[in-house]
Amino acid sequence: MNLQVKGRNVDVTDALFAYSERKLGRLARHLSDESRCELELAVEHNPSINEKQVAEATVWTKGPVLRARESSTDMYASIDLVADKLERQVKRYRNKRSRKGAQHIASHVAPPPAEAAALPDEEDAVIVKSKHFNMKPMPPEEAMLQLELIGHDFFVFVNADSDDVNVIYKRRDGNYGLIEPSRDDEG
Repeated sequence: MNLQVKGRNVDVTDALFAYSERKLGRLARHLSDESRCELELAVEHNPSINEKQVAEATVWTKGPVLRARESSTDMYASIDLVADKLERQVKRYRNKRSRKGAQHIASHVAPPPAEAAALPDEEDAVIVKSKHFNMKPMPPEEAMLQLELIGHDFFVFVNADSDDVNVIYKRRDGNYGLIEPSRDDEG
């Protein structure tokens, strides 16, 4: 596994790099040699944040992209936490791949009704974060695995069967929903 360690507001010393390499190197036995890991170490300068030492890792594998972010008061502890989290994700991915097909995805299911939430006024609302990522075509079953691995409520992907952008989401009952666009040509 190829490891790259970057620092933001912190110098990556030889000791930090060696420690990161030793801790994240444990993942190599579960992953292929072509896998690549990028670890970003950062120190937050916000005085209201107690756990300022942040370790954020992204692992590119043949299958899913694994991500983890942990923070603590000590950089070495943050590296330990992020390594442990990634190792759990890798094991979960391997177990789900071996049980592939055991769960089915609900197709053409409407999303759960939105609850009335306190929304900011339109003039106060701003986009606070923007993410860009490559969307490789994949079947819904693989998207379901990606959703589980990243730990979010939904996952946007290009459906390999239809070449359309789809959204898979986790339902409250523990099952999954799939949102597919429909084309109304009678318009």
